[in-house]
Amino acid sequence: MKLKWFGHSCFLLTGDSGVRIVMDPFNEKVGYKVPSPEADIVTTSHDHYDHNYIETVRGRFTRINTSGVHNSHGVSIQGVPVYHDEAGGTKRGNNIIFTFRVDGLIVCHCGDLGHALSAAQVEAVGPVDVLLVPVGGFYTIDYQTAAKTVEALKPAVTIPMHFKTAAIDMPIAEVDPFLAAMGGGTRLGRQEVELNKQNIGEYSGVLVLNYE
Repeated sequence: MKLKWFGHSCFLLTGDSGVRIVMDPFNEKVGYKVPSPEADIVTTSHDHYDHNYIETVRGRFTRINTSGVHNSHGVSIQGVPVYHDEAGGTKRGNNIIFTFRVDGLIVCHCGDLGHALSAAQVEAVGPVDVLLVPVGGFYTIDYQTAAKTVEALKPAVTIPMHFKTAAIDMPIAEVDPFLAAMGGGTRLGRQEVELNKQNIGEYSGVLVLNYE
């Protein structure tokens, strides 16, 4: 499967079968170039403009924005309900962590997770091979809680998202504090990575993708 990052929390996952999954598309207010990928499935972790702009996605796709177990286009998707803040959703509302079973790997997209996961939530998410986790703080968990989330979920590969770059003007941190907390990482220097059960060990640890 291939994972492509468009910036912020938006990814395109393409499976070997050709199925295309877009996660948390954003609009022009974010600052990144708004992508217009074609998709079979679109997941939105919550209804904020920087995560639910499905109008930019092309094709006849199935939208998934609820918790529970979903099956679409041969992909098993699970949504685990969590919160957008550390106060039970009273500040910013709810959020959904989605896991996708594609090509023998489990990809977990945390959306705008706003708190440390409880033991019950970790169990609900289940095993994770590739973790897409916010690290910028302010609107989401910060780099320290992100590092604890990695420790709790134990993915083979972690890809940080929702951090400050030259393209956006948000009061969030850059990726560097997270990398320091994790003891380093690999900057791939490209927008896309191809992962499978055979090569995932080669990419073990933290991978930082480019947004263009």
